[in-house]
Amino acid sequence: MTLKSIRLVLILMSLYVGTTQAVTVVQMETTLGSIQLELYEDRAPETVANFVKYVEAGFYNNLIFHRVIDGMIIQGGGYDQDFKAKDTNPPIANEAHNALKNVRGAIAMARLYDPDSADSQFFINLVDNPDWDFRSKSVTGYGYCVFGKVSKGMDVVDAIGKVETGIVGDFSDVPLKPVVINSVTVISKGSVE
Repeated sequence: MTLKSIRLVLILMSLYVGTTQAVTVVQMETTLGSIQLELYEDRAPETVANFVKYVEAGFYNNLIFHRVIDGMIIQGGGYDQDFKAKDTNPPIANEAHNALKNVRGAIAMARLYDPDSADSQFFINLVDNPDWDFRSKSVTGYGYCVFGKVSKGMDVVDAIGKVETGIVGDFSDVPLKPVVINSVTVISKGSVE
């Protein structure tokens, strides 16, 4: 083996080793089917820890997707079928500067105007939403923190995105037939390549 080929092998090995990342996998059972999510704690450690804490407490069980905008997002994690908000933990710091993008299938934290106001609510992107990516550390430029992606069940996400919506009380873009999150469970922690 020549010195040149040895260098090439070492470069390729270093690239391969660099592809391993810490991933937690969760299973979300909804009334329209199952969604599996990979969560990237190495890229958004506080956000993933926050989400997993809610999952392990059973917080998301029996909540609804309360906001569905076809061609944009499905959002849940805050309200039951009577639109009663659940009490949440304190808000977390926004980790949107992690270079993960709001692309189709990405899961991100919903928040208020304050970049550091996310608590339990999340959304899954139905399409690429580049306007929601991090641009700067300002109120208008911070974006929404992506912390994982759909690894199985994007057909279910798309089906939720196509349900009929309307206005319910003070809420718009609400599925007229509730789409319930029956349960969310952590099915594995570790790393994938």
